[in-house]
Amino acid sequence: MAHAELDRSRGVYGISIAAELVGTGTQNLRAYEARGLLTPGRTAGGTRRYSADDLDRLRRIGDLLEAGLNLAGVAMVMQLQDENQELRQQSNTKSAR
Repeated sequence: MAHAELDRSRGVYGISIAAELVGTGTQNLRAYEARGLLTPGRTAGGTRRYSADDLDRLRRIGDLLEAGLNLAGVAMVMQLQDENQELRQQSNTKSAR
């Protein structure tokens, strides 16, 4: 299971492929990164590499934008979702003990 999780976080897609896979333009991916909505991995040369987890996050961004939120609203919702996920993981870790 841990191996599958590592694979999902490994950056393997270039920006044009990632944009195509989520149905948006490369300029949008750059804008989302500039706003702190995601942080793709980088090669030693500085090329962005998007992981499967990044693609999931990009799809969530797209869903929120389609629901009518602006980028500031998307940032707020995603921060809350991320915090909620962290709390769930902490709770699961405590209950597993």
